[in-house]
Amino acid sequence: MNAEGLVEVVLPGKVEPEGLEIRHGAVPSPGPGQVVIRMEATGVSFAEQQMRRGRYYDQPAFPFVPGYDLVGTVLATGEGVEPGLAGTRVAALVKVGGWASHVLVDAMDVVPVPDGVGAAEAETVVVNGITAWQMLHRKARVRAGQTILVHGANGGVGSVLVQLAHVAGVKVIGTASARHHDALRERGVLPVDYRTENVAERVRELAPGGVDAVFDHVGGRSIVDSWHLLAPGGTLVSYGSASTRDAEGSKQWPVLKLLGRLWLWNALPNRRRAYFFNVWAGRALAKNRFRARLRADLTQVFAALQSGDVTAQIAARLPLSRVADALRLAESGTVAGKIVLNP
Repeated sequence: MNAEGLVEVVLPGKVEPEGLEIRHGAVPSPGPGQVVIRMEATGVSFAEQQMRRGRYYDQPAFPFVPGYDLVGTVLATGEGVEPGLAGTRVAALVKVGGWASHVLVDAMDVVPVPDGVGAAEAETVVVNGITAWQMLHRKARVRAGQTILVHGANGGVGSVLVQLAHVAGVKVIGTASARHHDALRERGVLPVDYRTENVAERVRELAPGGVDAVFDHVGGRSIVDSWHLLAPGGTLVSYGSASTRDAEGSKQWPVLKLLGRLWLWNALPNRRRAYFFNVWAGRALAKNRFRARLRADLTQVFAALQSGDVTAQIAARLPLSRVADALRLAESGTVAGKIVLNP
């Protein structure tokens, strides 16, 4: 097995994309309860854009291997793992470590990928699909006939979210730059140009009574507008602070400030609710429950992908050796969907 050789991308510190390092080594051997996955597809998420700036709120100390999720084939199984898992295509959410040719993962954390779903296609809906599904159905608990606002409707999470909402019979208003509007209209989305239009005014025109849910990854001033656009009984789901990506100073402060604001709104005597969504919430306290929920929800997302209810949106495919180009492209804000890295 070790003859294959390990290739991984290392983030050595706060560097420009060109500062990422390619490292070679031996393929790891699985310990008890573990599997080695031969990576077939991983991706660039917003988390890595923050990590290279040292601004992801709970990233490990430098140096480390980034890569939030991956899809691949189980190459080897450790003691206590069903041997039949070898040769199976699986997906895993790992937070770090995915930008490598071979990745060591706890067997309990892998989710089977259905037959007929390609690795790159599956990769587009691992962290993005889980995030979209859980925000939509576990936090906002949307129902048919409701209206929601999705910021960044053309992005990795947003593009999956609008499709899942459409399947649920929900009306979607989505913000994006003008070049993405035609594609959004094809998906039944009412597009709003956040660059040239007053988003709050335009959304009030489209939904005079307010929206039933807002999904906001921007943070900053946007979160205040999002809260005020809610209808009575509405839900705000915040899941990031993209507006502070290039800020200096504490990486925790923007998140703490955001959490404080949401707590204050929830303490007010009103019928609206605000949540901060963290895909890892609950793992530390109830690992088995977390794993069961992740498996159930990702299986639902994969089923939607398999049936065609969700279409994989691949912005670009690049080899792992061109990870700097992939990160530059992701940070340019010019693409729609997920940038996928292949071995």
